[in-house]
Amino acid sequence: MTLEIRGLYAGYGKINILWAIDLDVPEGKCVALVGSNGGGKSTLLKAVAGLLKPYQGNIRFNGKDITHLRYSEIVRQGISLIPEGYKLFSGMTVQENLILGAYKITDRKKVLTQMEKIYDIFPELREKRQQLAGTMSGGQQQMCSIGRGLMSDPKLLLIDELSLGLAPLLVELLVNKINEIHERTKMDILLVEQDVETAFSMADYGYVIESGHVTLNGNAKELLENPVIVSSYLGL
Repeated sequence: MTLEIRGLYAGYGKINILWAIDLDVPEGKCVALVGSNGGGKSTLLKAVAGLLKPYQGNIRFNGKDITHLRYSEIVRQGISLIPEGYKLFSGMTVQENLILGAYKITDRKKVLTQMEKIYDIFPELREKRQQLAGTMSGGQQQMCSIGRGLMSDPKLLLIDELSLGLAPLLVELLVNKINEIHERTKMDILLVEQDVETAFSMADYGYVIESGHVTLNGNAKELLENPVIVSSYLGL
């Protein structure tokens, strides 16, 4: 397993959100987390990314214990987070935002090479590279956020709410781009997604988290046919 989480408890202050979470992301696979708002999905990503210190439990990445590493150290291990809501620097250009994502790379040529890869994935970003990020549409900002997350050339990509607030056609485009990246690079992906059908169509494996507990997990395509998923999340 590339990412192994065992017995994880985490939350905010004295409020516990996650309870004894066990989760695996196998090498080269995409794993989706779904569930109701407030269930703990984003909290789990923050714990993995080093933005939230767990109360108890263990997080291992490529065999190394990363449970208590800081965010900057997590990035150096090869983990990158694409946060919910873009979180771009609105007063900086697209290109400047992308460069910030490569701060662990010290070779300027490598930074430029990686940036060209991002522009090949998202040609719109090349056209708007000198535009202030805050003046772009929501879809373009999400492209920039994804691009920034890829600039560090991560081994594991954490994606928090890819489709949030975006039109269906744009969501389809972004899903296709992520699928292409995953297929080409075999990068490990752990994604949180509000749209269950979108999430499980992208993933190899899936987990349902409710009230801080894993309530279902298994093959993503099989979960889409699970009666509980169908009635509770697909409205069928």
